[in-house]
Amino acid sequence: AQTTDATTSVDDEVQSTNGIFIDLATGNILFDRDAHTRINPASMTKVLTVLVAAEHVKDWSDTFEITPEITNYSYVHDCSAVGFSNNEVVTVEDLFYGTVLCSGGDAALGLATYVAGSQEAFVDMMNERAAQIGCTNTHFVNASGLPDPDHYSTAHDMALIMREGLK
Repeated sequence: AQTTDATTSVDDEVQSTNGIFIDLATGNILFDRDAHTRINPASMTKVLTVLVAAEHVKDWSDTFEITPEITNYSYVHDCSAVGFSNNEVVTVEDLFYGTVLCSGGDAALGLATYVAGSQEAFVDMMNERAAQIGCTNTHFVNASGLPDPDHYSTAHDMALIMREGLK
C-alpha cells in the first residue's frame, strides 16, 4: 500500500484513534489516521492465524483432540471460546470456523497446535508470514490476540494482512 498526493487524513467524525482505508484495486491509501502507530491487534490477530493455517492444512476433515491445556489456557486468559470440552475430538474445519466465526481462543490455539505442534512454533510461522506480506511493525506472541507488550501491529500492517487474507 502506498500513499499518493490524494491520500488524506480521516476527519473527526471517525471515532477510531487508528485507521486506514486502502483501495484494493490500486493499493493506494485513500485515508489514514495514525496508521503506523503500534497498537494491540487483539482478535484481529486471528486473521493471520487463519491465513497461515489455511496455507498449511491439507485435510480439513482431519481430526484434533482438544486437550485440557487448550481449555485451561482459554479459561485462565478469559478468551472468547467456542466451548470445546476437554478431550473432545473435532475436525480441523471446526477449529477453523470456531476461530473465524466465534473468535474462539480455544479454536485458535487448537488450530495453531494442529498446524505446528505448538503455539510457539505457529507464532514463528505467523511472524515469518507477516514479514513476507510486507509488515514492518508487527510482532505476534500468541495466535488468539491476547494482550502482551511484545504482541503488536499497526493499522497499516493489519490492512496488509487483511488484504492477503482476502486473496
